[in-house]
Amino acid sequence: MKNRRCLQRKKKIMKNKITVIGAGSFGTSLAIMLTDKGHDVCIWGRKKSQLALMEETRENPHYLPGIILPEELKICDDMRKSLNNAEIVVFAVPAQNFRKVFQEASPYMREDSAVVNVAKGIEKSSLLRMSQVAEEINGNIRYAALSGPSHAEEIAKKLPTTVAVSSKDKSLALSIQEVFNTERFRVYTNDDMTGVELGGALKNIIALGAGISDGMGFGDNAKAAMMTRGLVEMCRLGVALGADINTFSGLTGLGDLIVTCTSMHSRNRRCGILMGKGISAAEATRQVGMAVEGISTAEAAEALAGKYKVEMPITESICSLIRGKTTPEEAVQLLMGRKTKNEMYIL
Repeated sequence: MKNRRCLQRKKKIMKNKITVIGAGSFGTSLAIMLTDKGHDVCIWGRKKSQLALMEETRENPHYLPGIILPEELKICDDMRKSLNNAEIVVFAVPAQNFRKVFQEASPYMREDSAVVNVAKGIEKSSLLRMSQVAEEINGNIRYAALSGPSHAEEIAKKLPTTVAVSSKDKSLALSIQEVFNTERFRVYTNDDMTGVELGGALKNIIALGAGISDGMGFGDNAKAAMMTRGLVEMCRLGVALGADINTFSGLTGLGDLIVTCTSMHSRNRRCGILMGKGISAAEATRQVGMAVEGISTAEAAEALAGKYKVEMPITESICSLIRGKTTPEEAVQLLMGRKTKNEMYIL
């Protein structure tokens, strides 16, 4: 009976042709997971030397050292070939590069290809979310956002992870849920794509702040305050932009905020720790050695806050630090010295 149930489960898993655009840590971890589930997966990256090393060693040593790539996972440096007949295209590139890469890939994608974006950011130049960037380029795109507390290192090690997928097309969200869901990677659906995208983007700003607090040698009290009041700022801007405030209490808001503010896997927290020690944002980013989405997103969020008249003092203070206009200690004094008010003043 048990074997019959196992066979029934296997029959339900449909094999899809999937291309992952971006051979960083998150793209690689998803490519491994989807390959292990039985899908036909190809991963594309821009750096030919990196891809050649991945092919030779069956490992991505810079981003996921010690994790073996499945033999079935195809590695490709030709975008046209990698996208040939792909049913699902996963974009795992930094948010500030998404427009350029999406424009480059679009001519080679099938008209009915589903796009799943995992970048967490706001485009600094346009102040648009990734779905808005994609729709600006291709108004007929079938687009879904996948987000939540999901460190690539843990996904690659098959540690339990839970995320949410959102799309304007509910049937597409359900389809992506089925494709990505595994015994170790649980996928929920969420109808609020604005909130899902903003939660994933804005929590990176607060993770910078949590890291700055750690870098300055502050304790748990300060970090708890940073996370709690940071969540208030996420809610304020999110609601102003049309998101459901409840989304920020879910996986793509509070869930992602917790994991990003507390883990050393978090690039944004690591960057913040260096900034808290007095290192410039540019040098801190260089030392982290990977994309730190919170830097650009902070400045984009500050601009949106000004446009929609939203109060975001933590974000403003972090932006001031990024620009080198204040020191970490001065930023703390400004935040702690603000006029007192009722805690429940949220919106």
